[in-house]
Amino acid sequence: MPRKKPFSNKQKKKQLQTKRERKRGETGSGPSSRNASVERGDRQSDTSDSETTDIRRINQQPISQDGRHDPNRFRLHFEKESKEEVEKRKKVAREKVLQPVTDKELEVDIHDIYPSEKGLGFPHRPPWSYEMTRESLLRKEEKSYREYLDDLHSRNPLGSLSHFEHNLETWRQLWRVLEMSDVILLIVDIRHPVLQFPPDLYHYITGDLQKQVVLVLNKVDLCPAALVIAWRHYLTSQFPHIEIVCFTSHPGQPYSTVLQKKRMRTKASWSHAGGPLDILRACQEITVGKVDLSSWEQKIKSDAVAERMDGDGADEGPGASVLMEHHSDSAMEMSGMSQELYKDGVLTLGCIGFPNVGKSSVINSLVGRKVVSVSRTPGHTKYFQTYYLTPTVKLCDCPGLVFPSRVNKQLQILAGIYPVAQLRDPYSSVGYLCERMQFLPVLKLKHPVLQERDPQQESQGEPEWTAWDVCEAWAERRGYKTAKAARNDVYRAANSLLRLAVDGRLCLCLRPPGYSCLREHWENHTDLPDIMALQGRTNVEEVSDEEGESSSEPEEEERDRDADDDEDGDDEDEGFGRPAKSRGGQQQPVNMFNVLRENECE
Repeated sequence: MPRKKPFSNKQKKKQLQTKRERKRGETGSGPSSRNASVERGDRQSDTSDSETTDIRRINQQPISQDGRHDPNRFRLHFEKESKEEVEKRKKVAREKVLQPVTDKELEVDIHDIYPSEKGLGFPHRPPWSYEMTRESLLRKEEKSYREYLDDLHSRNPLGSLSHFEHNLETWRQLWRVLEMSDVILLIVDIRHPVLQFPPDLYHYITGDLQKQVVLVLNKVDLCPAALVIAWRHYLTSQFPHIEIVCFTSHPGQPYSTVLQKKRMRTKASWSHAGGPLDILRACQEITVGKVDLSSWEQKIKSDAVAERMDGDGADEGPGASVLMEHHSDSAMEMSGMSQELYKDGVLTLGCIGFPNVGKSSVINSLVGRKVVSVSRTPGHTKYFQTYYLTPTVKLCDCPGLVFPSRVNKQLQILAGIYPVAQLRDPYSSVGYLCERMQFLPVLKLKHPVLQERDPQQESQGEPEWTAWDVCEAWAERRGYKTAKAARNDVYRAANSLLRLAVDGRLCLCLRPPGYSCLREHWENHTDLPDIMALQGRTNVEEVSDEEGESSSEPEEEERDRDADDDEDGDDEDEGFGRPAKSRGGQQQPVNMFNVLRENECE
């Protein structure tokens, strides 16, 4: 009997897609696309464990056969929302007419997000000694954590707090990183930095631990240069002694089409990042000669030379090996806080921050090659590990942590702290986004009512938009249909829009207080050329005036149909390639704020 020919990757992918469509068909055959999408959203996102009713455990992972590592130990734990609360938001998304907010409402003060009188701190590790047993230490930590939660909820009414991490194991990872590190790199997303910069964490590091913090404003290529400068000045005014560094892992690298990430296979060049030299300078000012950082400076220069000489091959050079250490939990649990800074002449940098701020990308950029897998899925980094950048510089990576705050939960979702595929109500977040940006000229949607209206009734005027209308119009434009009934898949469309927002393709940038009044000042600031050079832009016209023609063809756009549905792709496979070049080999200017173009949504 002849042996069966093994399936190719393409055949396997097609079979997987067929299974997905069958599942969609089972839940998408209701009386209307709206009800079918809602029902499927509820069923798909119900991944909470049955042993508790108030905590929702997210991102269940299969356990390895050897059983040595539990991938679910550091999964996200968020407070579960009631069904009534979710249904209420869905009703609002259907009925509330979207009204554009004023520029003033886009301005956010850090003290509104983290009011000092509400006790919005984070759980600290309780005092301990080497005379304690491992079991007694764990019990003490658990008791301290329960007391922290009780105090937090007693000072904040039910429903007033944002999503925040309830997994003690993940907080323990943060404690270890803070204790082992000499300098802390606190990484935030420049689009909404005050959401991800808890003042209590800063004061704990600089006060209780007597260590220095370098605030890394990451992803500056996604934000106007004037706004970057405004945020930097605002944070400096609030925290005068902090070192602030602007950073981007992909300067000047465009999104070729709105959904092209999975088709572009050009390898990311991590050594092309903008900002590693600024982080080195900040560390030199902090260490003041106590650590020899010349090897780090030499590495940055050699990576830049290799980038120019070898192009894509720079990441695979002979000097690309990196010493990596994995730390077992038992070894870390009884590790005390190092009283000696820069022990053995080694600078230890701890990288901490919220999910999706780009911690892993910053580490890859500093190393000059991919040593950490990166993903837009919150909670992707599962455990604590260290990397030797040079013999005298060590990097510590920590899983992303969401601190308690008073921020709007819809804004949290747009900031990427909650897995989009796990949402029970994506529609309210879409409405929050559309009220804060010009979505119609960007998405070029046609209202569902106009699609059904007789052409002779055009004189009735432009209908009003709700969040649900936006999702239904996007489903129609992208061709998202339920499998059996072939009606608009509104749930999938809402998820698609949220992923575009998390990726920065639909870019919502918050502003510091007073930005509207001082906008002209920031747009003519003397530091503007330096920020634009870091972003990979050469002049202001690239940001404001470039329209550019789309290069996507119909058959290419058809291959993009499901690109936005992949929730856990690595950035290496998600289109962080080099800027597009013309036939003559010259780099073409790119408008990062015009990524949704006329014929790319056809």
